[in-house]
Amino acid sequence: MHPTLNIAVKAARKAASIINRASNDLDLLKIQSKSPNDFVTEVDRAAEAAIIDVLREAYPNHAILAEESGEAGDMANAEYQWIIDPLDGTTNFIHGFPQYAISIAQTRNGVLEHAVIFDPNRNELFTASKGRGAYLNDRRIRVSKRVRLNEALIGTGFPFRQFDHVDAYLAMFKELTQKTAGIRRPGSAALDLAWVACGRIDGFWELGLSPWDMAAGVLMVQEAGGLVSDLAGEADYLTTGNVVAGAPKIFAQLLPIIQSWRPATLRA
Repeated sequence: MHPTLNIAVKAARKAASIINRASNDLDLLKIQSKSPNDFVTEVDRAAEAAIIDVLREAYPNHAILAEESGEAGDMANAEYQWIIDPLDGTTNFIHGFPQYAISIAQTRNGVLEHAVIFDPNRNELFTASKGRGAYLNDRRIRVSKRVRLNEALIGTGFPFRQFDHVDAYLAMFKELTQKTAGIRRPGSAALDLAWVACGRIDGFWELGLSPWDMAAGVLMVQEAGGLVSDLAGEADYLTTGNVVAGAPKIFAQLLPIIQSWRPATLRA
């Protein structure tokens, strides 16, 4: 494993120990609402601080973009940047619904280089480094071999922060419900993308995500042989917040359906 990836794994495991302890006493959680349907707990903040401590100790000059604490370091000029979601799936966590993960990615000059997604409930560690493949608990993973959309299981995330494009999203959902084997909405985009990478679901799409929701998952899918784009079929997903991913043959059928319902007011 690459030394940088080792540091990210160490950080993820440290955060997981905080999250696991807190999951035993959910009734004691202090919960705040950042915006409608968007929650943060002291666990998110403590897990994020633990991740940043590990990364800062190893790489004091790297810039950091984290969900709860925002930007740190020279974001514009830093060669290396870490993109962190300490608890992707906070709403699930609050309810004791065991589908959430820690997501850590590193970019070099804007290009995704390393990724870790850790599911503390299943003790599943997904890792990827650019050009070196994707792994689940040290076993190489690949996207599924399915080729027919009507046999594919597709993951998604319902709009929850902004509802400007909910009608367009529901139109996409309706058509894909009729043209696939099923749609699943577990509630953690990071894990959804990791599950595309290991073939548990064949494709995924979501609108209005933040970079920390998807950065690690995007690299995971790519290194597992899958395709990822924004709604225009380009690679601007970290900026637009809209992402489509999947096994190559499924992706090729999924993207045009999503594009056909994309409103003119929605960024690609």
